Amino acid sequence: MERYQKIAKHEKFQYYMEKTRKAEEKRIFCRHNWDHLLAVARIAYILVLEEGLDISRDLVYATAFLHDIGKAEQYQRGIPHEIESAILAEGILKDCGYQEDEIRMILGAILHHRVYRDFHTEFEKIIYRADKLSRPCKDCKAAEECNWSDEKKNLEVTI
Repeated sequence: MERYQKIAKHEKFQYYMEKTRKAEEKRIFCRHNWDHLLAVARIAYILVLEEGLDISRDLVYATAFLHDIGKAEQYQRGIPHEIESAILAEGILKDCGYQEDEIRMILGAILHHRVYRDFHTEFEKIIYRADKLSRPCKDCKAAEECNWSDEKKNLEVTI
C-alpha cells in the first residue's frame, strides 16, 4: 500500500476532514473536501511529470491530502491553516512511515501553498499552482463575493 493511502485512513486525518466538512456545510465558496484534495494531487502530479521533476506520486499525493488539514482550526481559532496543517501533518506523516527529509519537503510545500515566492522550491511552487488551478473560478457562483485577486483565480480553461 502506498503511504498516502495510509494518510487517507489515518484517524486524525479523518477527524480533521470531518471537522472541516461540518465547518463548511453552508460555505458558498470553494470547499476543502476530497474533491479539492484529489484535484490538487492530480494537477500537481501532472505538473511534476510535465516539468520532469524527480518527485514521487506518493509525496505529491501526501502533500495534497494534508495541505488543508488545518482549515477547521482556522475557522474556529483564527490560526492560519497552512501553519496548523503543517503541525497536524507532521505527526500523521511520521505515523505513516515518511522519512525526515520527506517530511521536511512536504511541510515546506504545505507552509508555502498560499503565497507564491520566487525563492520557494520547485515543489512548493507546484503545490501552490495546483491549489489555485484546482478551483473552477471561471464558473463559480460566488465569484463576485470572493476575496481572491484575479491573479490567484483560475479564470482560464487550463490545468
